[in-house]
Amino acid sequence: MAAQLRARLTDWTVIVPLLAVLLLILTWGRELSGPLVLVVAAFLAGAVLAAVHHAEVVAHRVGEPFGSLVLAVAVTVIEVALIVTLMISGGEKTQSLARDTVFAAVMITLNGILGLSLLLGALRRGVAVFNSEGSGGALATVATLATLSLVVPTFTTSRPGPQFSPAQLAFAAVASLALYGLFVMVQTGRHRDYFLPVTSEGAVIESDGHAAPPSTRKALLSLVLLLISLIAVVGDAKSVSPAIESAVVKANLPQSFVGVLIALLVLLPETLAAVRAARRDRVQISLNLALGSAMASIGLTIPAIALAMVWLEGPLVLGLGGTQMTLLALTVVTGVLTVVPGRATLLQGGVHLVLLAAFVFLAASP
Repeated sequence: MAAQLRARLTDWTVIVPLLAVLLLILTWGRELSGPLVLVVAAFLAGAVLAAVHHAEVVAHRVGEPFGSLVLAVAVTVIEVALIVTLMISGGEKTQSLARDTVFAAVMITLNGILGLSLLLGALRRGVAVFNSEGSGGALATVATLATLSLVVPTFTTSRPGPQFSPAQLAFAAVASLALYGLFVMVQTGRHRDYFLPVTSEGAVIESDGHAAPPSTRKALLSLVLLLISLIAVVGDAKSVSPAIESAVVKANLPQSFVGVLIALLVLLPETLAAVRAARRDRVQISLNLALGSAMASIGLTIPAIALAMVWLEGPLVLGLGGTQMTLLALTVVTGVLTVVPGRATLLQGGVHLVLLAAFVFLAASP
């Protein structure tokens, strides 16, 4: 028992988050030099990977579809914390940061994670198989949330510019929370089987068929370490954010590209988890992660930002531009055509990945 405990405590998934938090304490409030930025960034990446590991341990313990929710909520906590901290210190140039980050998260999940999962699933068995009823309902919820929160503000007239009035923002926040809560109830309750992996014949796979679930003690330890990892990710990301913004300026990229970088960072755990699931022929779990992350990114982030606007100064720009709305519409239409059959080939995965490439390219060169 003592040997197992020592081995556990000396594991990199334990050491790296603790060192990342220690580094956060030592560097908090300081202007970082070039080499120190690289050190903090390295521990930041390590904390992200540790968060993936511990979230998967907890997910394995609680089972699907609850497991997918663990990582989705964890990633949203990171996203909200980064947006709020940067908006507090960024001034006018961060008025659209919430919109840019949330939209980037939606495009990365619906095209990047989903496309990569389908590609890996199709490479493994020729055709990626998943449950269209659950995935279709999730996609419909994401499309509704994205339209209400990111498209409608462009056309409202109560306030100048693509922004909500306080009453409209409150309605969008409540509606987002209600839809997300309803989806979670459906996913974890009455229609839980819609979100479980399926065989080629459509039969639900209740058990993963791999290692036995971890003990409650191990799962609780991983939960604590997951929280520590998330604190390290948020804090260290805040420490290196000035360097990120400076790099964006030096590269002559638009300020909105900061949102893309934040989304890429916070979605790294979900991407890795989805890739692992797809390689194990559990494409449905990958889709749960992709669609759940997109949903949480809007359904939880927008209400949190709306609440933060009580003490944040300046307007909150949420409405998308014409190019962004076009990409969102194309993504939703393509997603519907991909999800409805419940089966996908390399072609569908490739189409979504090309859409992601188009988004990143146009974000860098609008």
